[in-house]
Amino acid sequence: MSTDAATEPRLVEINREPVELYKVLKFEGLAGSGGEAKASIEAGLVTVNGSVELQKRKKLVSGDVIRVGDEILVLALMEGDVAPERGKLDIRASAK
Repeated sequence: MSTDAATEPRLVEINREPVELYKVLKFEGLAGSGGEAKASIEAGLVTVNGSVELQKRKKLVSGDVIRVGDEILVLALMEGDVAPERGKLDIRASAK
C-alpha cells in the first residue's frame, strides 16, 4: 500500500489570523486536547515552515506549513467570510 496519501498536504481554511499553533493541532484532530497538543509541541514533535517549533502559542498565518509525523497541514485564509464570534475559533479543513 502506498504512503503517498499520508504525506500529501491537507489544506486548513481559517477565517481569521493569526491562529495559535496548539489550537490548530487540537481542532484538526492531531491532538486529543489542548494539553496534548501543547505536550507534543514541547516535546519537539511539531515543525512550522520546516523548523521545530517549541512555542505552544506560536501565531500562525495563511501560508504557514505545519508538520506532525506524516501529517502536513497548510493554512489558508478564507476570503469573504465574516469574523467568528468573540471567543470562538472556527478552523475548517478540506482534503486537497
